Amino acid sequence: MKILLLNPNTTEALTDRMSEIAQDVAGSDAQIVPLTAPRGFPYIASRTEAQIAGAISYEMLAEHSHDADAAIIAAFGDPGLIGARESFDIPIVGMAEAAILHAAMLGERFSIVTFSPVMRRWYADCSRAVGLDGRFAGVRTPDEHFQDVGRAHLDLRSEIVKLACDAVKHDGADVIILGGAPLAGLSQDLQKDIPAPVVDPIAAATVQAISLAKLTSRQVLASRASKPIPKSSTGLSACLSDVLARGQAL
Repeated sequence: MKILLLNPNTTEALTDRMSEIAQDVAGSDAQIVPLTAPRGFPYIASRTEAQIAGAISYEMLAEHSHDADAAIIAAFGDPGLIGARESFDIPIVGMAEAAILHAAMLGERFSIVTFSPVMRRWYADCSRAVGLDGRFAGVRTPDEHFQDVGRAHLDLRSEIVKLACDAVKHDGADVIILGGAPLAGLSQDLQKDIPAPVVDPIAAATVQAISLAKLTSRQVLASRASKPIPKSSTGLSACLSDVLARGQAL
């Protein structure tokens, strides 16, 4: 089985860390194929950036999904997720949605802990998009934006633990989600210091991508009535233009 791990930002180090986590989770069940956005932002921290990154993700999917069994959009805001599912005939998993669904099966209420206050409102909206805002206990972040995303998992360790413990004690969270690619891989290290299950979104997304690939065929996904109508385009990559030109009449 071949699972694409699409990092919609341009930071190779994040791709490497997330793909290592995903491959450890997948074991011998799947080959994880890491892909990094060829242009865009070093990390995604707003809806504007996510919209741009989503379009770049479509180009990456168009180029590489023909022989893949599933794909993971490896950015916590799930940029482009819904549109990708409409246009490509493989299961596509977003790490935020995967983490939220995973958390919902481990406890009644979940909180998201992340590395920057600029993501608070956006990450709260992620739970609403999944339809689980009634079980959402809030987003906890440091007071100040942490600039060096490459070191967030190292330099913010103690603060992330405190924020997670506060979410459990004061917000009633039964499960903690570590939001954002820069915190990938921290869950096992922090688990002993946090009195609740800690969810790593990449690990959750990997398990779900493998399960969906085993249970769902390309033929079934190709027959969906929600696929876009065929349409020509101008200035897009050749691979993406071809996907959009094929489409499917509603």
